[in-house]
Amino acid sequence: MERRSYSITGRVQGVGYRAFARTVARGLGLAGWVSNRPDGSVEVLAEGTPRALANLEARLREGPPGAVVTAVARGDAAGEERFSPGDFEIRFG
Repeated sequence: MERRSYSITGRVQGVGYRAFARTVARGLGLAGWVSNRPDGSVEVLAEGTPRALANLEARLREGPPGAVVTAVARGDAAGEERFSPGDFEIRFG
């Protein structure tokens, strides 16, 4: 299992991007969360197999209809927070 963070920029707020990311992540069996950031970007923290994470990243680059993704920055993510498999949530605030 690996854990990665993603920062997605472009027109990604107000277009259903978080719900899209959650649906895709759950479908891939990933755990983690997605959240809007004050700067207008979306942040994703996901944990799972390398293959599932690669599939997630590809889908994050597409986004839902209405989104215009200009960049997806990926990073390795460490941390103490633990997730249950398939537990992927939208975080607010």
